[in-house]
Amino acid sequence: MNKREIGREYEGKACHYLESKGFRIVARNFRCRQGEIDIIGYDGEYLVFLEVKYRARSSSGHPAEAVTAAKQKKICRTADYYRYIHGIGDGCAVRYDVVAIMGTGTKADIMWYRNAFYHVHHYGQ
Repeated sequence: MNKREIGREYEGKACHYLESKGFRIVARNFRCRQGEIDIIGYDGEYLVFLEVKYRARSSSGHPAEAVTAAKQKKICRTADYYRYIHGIGDGCAVRYDVVAIMGTGTKADIMWYRNAFYHVHHYGQ
């Protein structure tokens, strides 16, 4: 499998995990000029923009560490655009989460980091 196929497989595992916890998915792989968001959905009253990161082995570092400041900024910019085109105003509670998956197959550990980072403002840049 190539990286894209592996990513799709583990995003699917993340979706099943999230849904088992009551998360309601409304979009997967939302793409626009600003960037991409792996999963968008609702956790209670929160509209959640979620990044999925996978690592087969810890020698490559923890998957959550791959959500760098630059990646966070891109996710926030993309989330702003998503909210704009769907008419979701500032009154909606928004959260940015990360699902980190470490390991392979049935031995993979799934960790859901709620509120993993705060909104990064990008206005005027």
